[in-house]
Order: sequence, then structure tokens, then C-alpha cells
Amino acid sequence: MAEQDPSAAARFMDLTDPRYAYMFGFLQADGHLSQQSRQRGCLALELNARDIDLLREFQRLTPHNSSITERNRATNFAPASHTATWSLYNREARAIVNHLGIPYGRKSKTIAPPRVDFSRRDYIRGVIDADGSVGYTGKGFPFLSLTTASTAIGAYLCHYAKKVTGAERTIKRNARDGVYNILYTNEPAVELASHLYYEDCLALERKKASAGSMITWIRPANMPRMTPRRRWTLAEDLKLLDIGDAAAAAAELGRTESGCRQRLTRLRTGCGPWPRN
Repeated sequence: MAEQDPSAAARFMDLTDPRYAYMFGFLQADGHLSQQSRQRGCLALELNARDIDLLREFQRLTPHNSSITERNRATNFAPASHTATWSLYNREARAIVNHLGIPYGRKSKTIAPPRVDFSRRDYIRGVIDADGSVGYTGKGFPFLSLTTASTAIGAYLCHYAKKVTGAERTIKRNARDGVYNILYTNEPAVELASHLYYEDCLALERKKASAGSMITWIRPANMPRMTPRRRWTLAEDLKLLDIGDAAAAAAELGRTESGCRQRLTRLRTGCGPWPRN
């Protein structure tokens, strides 16, 4: 068993500690808390064996006996899969993580950021490491993304990233599988990755390395910048409805005729999105 952190007993899952905030975010996104009869149960996290060092760090931070096991098996995605699983059975520890926001059983749509004080960027990095991606697109552009079924998690990332980068995202479930795919590219991705993956932070080493490599990215000279989308205001909507003609409204509002036509159709048919007061 790995040597345990001597401070862990007193601080276990104190989410103001960056290490536990990260650990909790990762477990909340990718761990599983099960419950059986007679108050038995298990908190488990299974990862590709290449990431076993992170499981060993979680074991070191936990002041209760836990185990790490490895196995090889065939899956629907690969004929041979080598994974490692960290398992924690202690009832007290399970009660703590459950109280903080990891429910028993299926949880993908119900998890949410903690309601106690917590280290925000470390928590988000844990969620990204578990259910997100960091790196470069096929065309060589930096990106950071998160796939989640939780509305609360998706909305929180958008809120936090806007404060850090100024980039605004509106979440919408994917029609195919009902999850949110939140994507940041280019400068916002570089800025957010640099903020989340700081020096000496606890993280998956491969994603930390990808985030570090993004810092050197420079926008190509011939690559145009997209202007921020101009959102409709309540006053503009009322003016558009009052005029009732796309061409006349375009001149009055300083917008394109096609944009006014599309907005007018949305307003008349009851389709959103609606402006904020």
C-alpha cells in the first residue's frame, strides 16, 4: 500500500485544499459510488493503466485503507484493455464524499459543483481530466473541451471560463445522445488551459503536458479573428416587432436584413433564445 499523507486524516476531502478539490472533481465525474446491504459499499475509479500514478496519488491522500488492482480484458472498443482500479470501502469515507455531492449509483445527470467552499480551478481541472480533452485539432489549433450530461456542471464551466477568458458559451444538449459538448478553441483554449494547469498542480500528466504545449501557440498571421456574436436585446426585439419589416428594421437597428428576418420569424413563432432584461 502507498505511503499516506500524514495530513490527510485531518483534511480528507477538505475541498479548499487544491489536491482534494481536484480529486473530488475527478471522482465526481468518473468515479462510481455503490451501496449494498448492511451499510456496505465501495467508491471505485477505473482508469487506463497508463494513468495508474494518479490512482496512487489518490491512495496516498486517503487516510483509510484502499487498494489498486490491475486487469486485462477485451472490450467493445479494443480487443485488449489494460486498466487499473482504485477501490475504497471505508464507510466513513463514503459518507463524506456522498455528503459532498457524489450520489450512489447512476449520477451523470445529477452531479453538481459542491455547495461548500472549494478550490474552483482545481475542481474544474479534475472534471476536465476525467471527462474532457486538451490538445490540438487535426488542423493544429489548440482546444479544450468537456463532455458532460450534467446541466449544473456544464453551466458552471461556461460561467467560470467566461470570467477567465471572456469567451461566452451557451450549453445545449446533443440531439444524438443528450449530452453537452462544450468547446473552447484558439486563444480562449490557451488561456483557460494555462489557468487550470499551473505548475506543480495535481493532474493527469499527459493532459498537463498537452496544456503546457499550448502556451507556445501563436495565431497564424493569415488566420482571421471571429468577431463576438452580437446578442439581441429586449429593446431591439420590441423595435423589430414594432417595425414589422426586416429591411426597414435592418437600417434602423444597424443589423443585416437576413438577421432581422430570422429574428422576426423567431419572435413571431415563439422560438428562442430570448434576450435578458
